[in-house]
Amino acid sequence: MKDMVEGYTTPDGRQIGGVLMELKNITLRFGGVVAIKDISFDIREGEIRAIIGPNGAGKSSMLNVISGFYVPTEGEVWFHGQKRPAMRPYQVARLGIARTFQNIALFDGMSVLDNIMTGRLTLMKSGLLTQAMWWGKAAAEEDEHREKVEKIIDFLEIQNIRKTPVGRLPYGLKKRVELARALAAEPKILLLDEPMAGMNVEEKEDMCRFILDVNDEFGTTTVLIEHDMGVVMDLSDRVVVMDYGRKIGDGPPDEVRNNQDVIDAYLGVAHE
Repeated sequence: MKDMVEGYTTPDGRQIGGVLMELKNITLRFGGVVAIKDISFDIREGEIRAIIGPNGAGKSSMLNVISGFYVPTEGEVWFHGQKRPAMRPYQVARLGIARTFQNIALFDGMSVLDNIMTGRLTLMKSGLLTQAMWWGKAAAEEDEHREKVEKIIDFLEIQNIRKTPVGRLPYGLKKRVELARALAAEPKILLLDEPMAGMNVEEKEDMCRFILDVNDEFGTTTVLIEHDMGVVMDLSDRVVVMDYGRKIGDGPPDEVRNNQDVIDAYLGVAHE
């Protein structure tokens, strides 16, 4: 069922589409260090795809390959059935790939609203000069973008902090604002690098709910790196497991949970 060309059906009845992105034999080297070694997997439309593994396994490097920050030494990235050439990250963003970061990357002196508005930059058509003058089509376009940002603010339940400078917010809310900025780009693929890191139990529950709501409401394909195995097993449709730059597991959560290579390398629970 999982290998069907046109997609598959999840245990809870959700319909997952065909292959949206395919990573083919990806190898990434930094001098003599091999961060990723000959890894292949696909990402299907509408699914929540997790990448897990111990520290140093190459997970963030793989996310950087997907987002265009790194160009693989060997291998190919295919998107919408076409081989993707080497691109700068902003060009990849224009294709519809947005991300959050392991270490929060927001503008502390700007308000929540203005931070989220920066996520719309790749969608704006007005030139820098007309935007600065803020008249005519530029003003109308900004009003349209602000309206869409306000809907995201309502969706993520952060209306009461929309005008607050981000630097004043607690950690959990900053993470939510970063998610909002990524959603503002209307991504086809949303990349989340450890979205639960540093959160307390309540904040994790909220973030899990929002990730599921994003998938359900917008049908957004999501790829996430996460160390909390409870979160991974509850959220993911399929899981890729990396260890020392190699792929050692790939499949539904239950299949990965029972993979002996994964148990030995990561989960740390030996079979009797």
